Parts: sequence; C-alpha cells; structure tokens
Amino acid sequence: MTEPRVTEVSSIEFGVRDIEAAARFYTNTWALEQVADQGGVRYFRGTGPDHYILALHPAAQSSLVRVNLTVTDNAAADAMYARLSGLGVVALGSPGPIGRPGGGYGFDFRDSEGRNLTIVAGVKPHAAIADAPDRPRKISHCVLNAGDLDTSRAFFIDALGFKVSDQTRGLCFLRCNTDHHSIALGKDDGPTLHHIAFEMPDLDSVMRGAGRMRDAGFPIEWGVGRHGPGNNVFAYFLGPEDFVIEYTAEVEQVDESYPTGGPGDWGYPSGRSDNWGVTDPPSDRMHAAHDKIAFAAGVAD
Repeated sequence: MTEPRVTEVSSIEFGVRDIEAAARFYTNTWALEQVADQGGVRYFRGTGPDHYILALHPAAQSSLVRVNLTVTDNAAADAMYARLSGLGVVALGSPGPIGRPGGGYGFDFRDSEGRNLTIVAGVKPHAAIADAPDRPRKISHCVLNAGDLDTSRAFFIDALGFKVSDQTRGLCFLRCNTDHHSIALGKDDGPTLHHIAFEMPDLDSVMRGAGRMRDAGFPIEWGVGRHGPGNNVFAYFLGPEDFVIEYTAEVEQVDESYPTGGPGDWGYPSGRSDNWGVTDPPSDRMHAAHDKIAFAAGVAD
C-alpha cells in the first residue's frame, strides 16, 4: 500500500479554566457552532464538513490538550501505528474506535517532545454549510514551538509524511495537502503553542470577523495583513485565557512543483511585517502569549 501520511489537521483541543466563558466566546464571537457536550467537553464545528474543529476541556490550567491528525482510512491508521512503533514512539493504546463525537478509528500518542497527537480516520462528516461572510470553515494551520526544532521537523516529515514548503529564519512551514502549510514549527524553549489559524472564505470574511472581534472588545494584535510564505491574509487576536488565534484566508495552493524556499527567499523591507506594509508589527501582548500555552501533561479522553 501507499506509505501512510497525514492528510489534514482536522481539529484542535484546548484545556480552559473557565469553560462557560470560553464556550460563549467561541460560539457568539468567534462564530463556531457547538455540536456536542460529552462528559463536560464542548465540541464546535465550522461551516466545513469536519465533525468538529475545536474542543474545549475543563482544566485547572490553560493548555493544548490534543492536535488531531487525519489519515485516509483505517488501514492507513494501522500502518501509521506500525511505523511509529518501529520508530520507538509509544502510543497510548493500540488502534481502535475513537470515543469522541463523530467517532472514527485511530490512536493517541505523545511525540518525543511531549506533544499530544491523535491519528484518526473515518470520522463522521457533517453536510457542509454554505460559506458565511464571517464564519470559519476549518482549521487552516497550527503553529507549534519546539525545543529541538531539527528533531521535531524530522519527525513530522519522516514519521507523519509532511513536506517542507518553506523555511524562514523563524519558522518551518509544512504541508500535508494542497494548502501551503497545515503545520509550522518554530524554535523556542519547549513544545508550546504559537497559534491556531481558522480558515475564512475570503479577505472580506477576515475583515468582517475582525470587525466583530473589535466590537466584542478583542483588539487586533497583528493585521490585517498578507503573509509572505503561504500568501494568506491574516488577523491575529488573543482569545480567552490568552490563546493566540487567527482568522486567515486565501492560503496559497501548491503541488509537487512548488519551489521550496529558504530563509534568504523571505523577508520584508525595513519597517514592514507583511507584504502589504499596512499593519503594525505584532503587539507586545501577542509576543508574550506565543509560548504561554503548553501541552497538557496527560491525554484526556
């Protein structure tokens, strides 16, 4: 069979201290829809077919509980389990039915830096909703900090099947489908969360979402602007408990002909922090929050 590889970052799970406040924010302000409350964990969908794209777990400390990675089918999940086992990765149980909303088949594991990851296939999809002018479709990408960037990069490439799209001075951009990147890795003191990006239909939707956030008292921390690698438009915010979250759109679509860029290929003229040159640089608040959220010490059900 074809070598197993991840095909999507399907959902992200946060641990939050005040789940009621966080749930109100992600429904009323961030514009997701709650689809399940299972054992006190709240699950939220976008307008796309993914059963859920965000889960909120009640927790004593704000944390990144889990990143869910999709593979094509059950056989690919089994093959990925065999590959990871051969690499010495200890899975938290063998492949089997997933007991979270939408079901599916797969397994949880922790990588060498302690990230909680799940390989999953066959999650029941929703019927996609028509694009809304200010609602997220799906998880666009997840940016993670690494204590050992070279080891983490090699793991995502060699074990999980990601490919490098671009490498800048600060980030390695990795793809698993036609989106320019679904994961990016940055160097820091350990495996913490940098930010989560939610895909909007277009630039107008990013602007409308940003306006709604400002109306609700959440200022734009960086943006609205257009990135270099990925060419996507962006607006960054600090959500409840200082999770860095992004509305993004128009991410570049690439294939095997895409020329992988290096640090020398990416940079902005003096005084700019994006391709347009309109936005101020990221706020001090955003910089301070980029490494505050660590992975949870254990994997929740």
